[in-house]
Amino acid sequence: MADEKEEKKPDAPKKEKAVKRKKEDVKKAGFAANIEEGLQVQPARLKLRYRKEVVPQLMKTLNLKNPMEVPRINKVVVNMGLGEALANNKILESAVDQLGAITGQKPVVTRSRKAIANFKLREGQAIGAMVTLRGDRMFEFLDRLINVALPRVRDFKGVSPKAFDGRGNYTLGLREQIIFPEINYDQIEKVKGLNVSIVTSAGNDERALALLKAIGVPFRA
Repeated sequence: MADEKEEKKPDAPKKEKAVKRKKEDVKKAGFAANIEEGLQVQPARLKLRYRKEVVPQLMKTLNLKNPMEVPRINKVVVNMGLGEALANNKILESAVDQLGAITGQKPVVTRSRKAIANFKLREGQAIGAMVTLRGDRMFEFLDRLINVALPRVRDFKGVSPKAFDGRGNYTLGLREQIIFPEINYDQIEKVKGLNVSIVTSAGNDERALALLKAIGVPFRA
């Protein structure tokens, strides 16, 4: 009797599985993108604007002749410190889930480097969560931060232009994670703050300020 089961094609599912994985990655990242045949993903909106508008603008503003000299963003580090996690491990678990929802990438748990008796802190104890973003996810996160999250801050008047480190890197402190639409306010147990560090290739604060202004970061006057 002939086998009535449909014979599996050895190579047919490969492309479909790859497309499905790519769609899932995009969905987890929390941003909209068009998946086309051949796994071509629409580039991040801010990334396209950086290439087409920001680079020519900065070449003129900074008097640069080579596009490769234009300062760029190397990475964005999002960090959430959790002192309360020492007494309640559930706080750390919820923070990891929330940070993953905000950034679209699995966070890394940060641990103490040494023991501090006064704070009842042991070496290697979990004290927070961190995500390092690069490439399209970095641009997508910055786009949502600038255009969606920051305008939701109560009485927002712009971010401080004095939070540079002298080498062209900028750190922004946010008091509430609930400004990100990915966070459901009704499901959080505690409002937590987080830090966003933008690492650039500018080399100095003046060039970095020009770069961040050009991509749309709303600095206070």
